[in-house]
Amino acid sequence: MAKFTRLQVYQTMAGTGIVPVFYHSDAEVAKKVLKACYQGGIRVFEFTNRGDFAHEVFTNLVKWADKECPEMILGIGSIVDAPTAALYIQSGANFIVGPLLNPDIFKICNRRLIAYSPGCATPSEVGLAQELGAEIVKIFPGGNVGGPSFVKNIKGPMPWSRIMVTGGVEPTQENLSAWFRAGVTCVGMGSNLFPAEVLKNGEWHKITELCRESLLIVRGEILSLKK
Repeated sequence: MAKFTRLQVYQTMAGTGIVPVFYHSDAEVAKKVLKACYQGGIRVFEFTNRGDFAHEVFTNLVKWADKECPEMILGIGSIVDAPTAALYIQSGANFIVGPLLNPDIFKICNRRLIAYSPGCATPSEVGLAQELGAEIVKIFPGGNVGGPSFVKNIKGPMPWSRIMVTGGVEPTQENLSAWFRAGVTCVGMGSNLFPAEVLKNGEWHKITELCRESLLIVRGEILSLKK
């Protein structure tokens, strides 16, 4: 059962601005990465359903995080069908993210009051997701469907849209500024936040530093846009 309400999930996504996206088959590595992000100020984390027995790793992570990272909102990504969404909701997922839009997943999530951000790549898909109940819609793959200009052009005729973009997001001033100035609510960041060498060498403090630096950039952009 979800620890956080759907409203808390949306508010934290918007307030933090960054949702790390990560998968590892080793639960101990996943714990180290989650803790490093938590220490860097991250409060929403998307583990992805990418490998065999990923749900076992996720369940382990949820139980551990409840004590070690109590304010972290854990969700699951790469969900493409309703049965898998139900499995992870039962395992404690606070939100569901997918690379595509599946109306059946909305039925599961809405019944349990769980946030669902489906992957969309066209204005029609964004509109359908909103009609079905998505508060924050995922644009994916962000860097391939048009980058920041695509987000800006969606927000033009559909200014109420709240967008999380994943794919093509980098932890740099130039990249993050471009996305937030285009109008995203938050960004999902995967491999660029977790360099292979850093994971290999167990340099968890570097992940913490990347998170902290990225959050400073995002907060600066959010504040400047409010002026």
